[in-house]
Amino acid sequence: MRVNHRKMGSKQLTCKIGPSILNADLSNLHEESVRLLADGADYLHLDVMDGHFVPNMTFGHPVVKCLRAKIPDVFFETHMMVSNPEQWITPMADAKVNQYTFHFEATENVPLVCRKIREAGMKVGLGIKPKTPVDVLEKYIDLADMILIMTVEPGFGGQSFMYDMMPKVKWLRSNYPELNIEVDGGVGPETIHPCAEAGANMIVSGTAVIKSKDPKQVMEDMRETVEKELNKCC
Repeated sequence: MRVNHRKMGSKQLTCKIGPSILNADLSNLHEESVRLLADGADYLHLDVMDGHFVPNMTFGHPVVKCLRAKIPDVFFETHMMVSNPEQWITPMADAKVNQYTFHFEATENVPLVCRKIREAGMKVGLGIKPKTPVDVLEKYIDLADMILIMTVEPGFGGQSFMYDMMPKVKWLRSNYPELNIEVDGGVGPETIHPCAEAGANMIVSGTAVIKSKDPKQVMEDMRETVEKELNKCC
C-alpha cells in the first residue's frame, strides 16, 4: 500500500481510501471486505442507519462486532446516520470500532457526544449534511479527529455527486491545514478531481469502487489524484 504524506506543522496529512460497503453484497460482508482490503483499501467505512435520521436502515453493532472478529486489525469507521448518536457509543466501542462518526444535525450537545466517544476509546468524526453551512463546525473542530462533508444527502448509495459542496472542503482546508477532511457520496473517478483540489484527504467511495470491474485500479487512480494535490505544497 502506497502512502504519501504532506508535512504541515507537526502533523502529516495522509491520503486514505475507505470504501463504503453500503452497496456490497451484505450477505457476504466478510468476503467483500477482505476483497476490498486486498485491492488496496486503507480502511472500511461502515454505514449505520436507523430509519429515522435517514429514511433507510442497514445494520448495527452486532454485525460490526461479527465483522471485527473476522478482521481484527483493520481500521473501522462507523458512519452513524442515527438520531441519537450517544446511544450507540458504548455498543460500537464494544465492537472495537476505531472511529465513530456522527452528524452535527443529530444532537443538541456536540461536545458531550465527542467527549463520550473519546472516553470510550474511539476517534471522533463529525459530519454535516449538504444543507448545513460549514461554519457551524468552527467551535467543534478541536474536539474532532476528522470532519466529514457529505456530497450527497445521507441515506442511500448511488446518488449524484454535489459539486457545490466543494467550497466547504476548501474552507476547512484553508482554515485548518492539518485537519483530516473526508468526503462521502458520489465520489469516484469522475468526481475525485474536485475533491482532491478542494483539499479532501480521506475518500469514501461506494458504488464507483464496489460495482467496478477493477476496484483495485479505481482506488489506485483516486489515490494518485489525491496524492498529486497533497504533493503540491510539499
